[in-house]
Amino acid sequence: MSSAQEAAFRAGSGMPADMLLFAIAGTIAVLATIWVSWVAIGAFRAWRVGDIEMYDLLWQVVRAAIVLLILGYYVR
Repeated sequence: MSSAQEAAFRAGSGMPADMLLFAIAGTIAVLATIWVSWVAIGAFRAWRVGDIEMYDLLWQVVRAAIVLLILGYYVR
């Protein structure tokens, strides 16, 4: 953004644009981490009752972690 756009954004919102982008990125990261936890807990519960095998449990958690890593790369 140009300096005029940055000044207009700061005047309109009361905060710099960088702070807003950081807050959005942090929110996305927290929600994605909660999603990975939810996937892992759900897979563990399914494994515990015998619905899936250990390999499936690990594969689900690894896939969710890979999605988290890719999302983290693009959000940074």
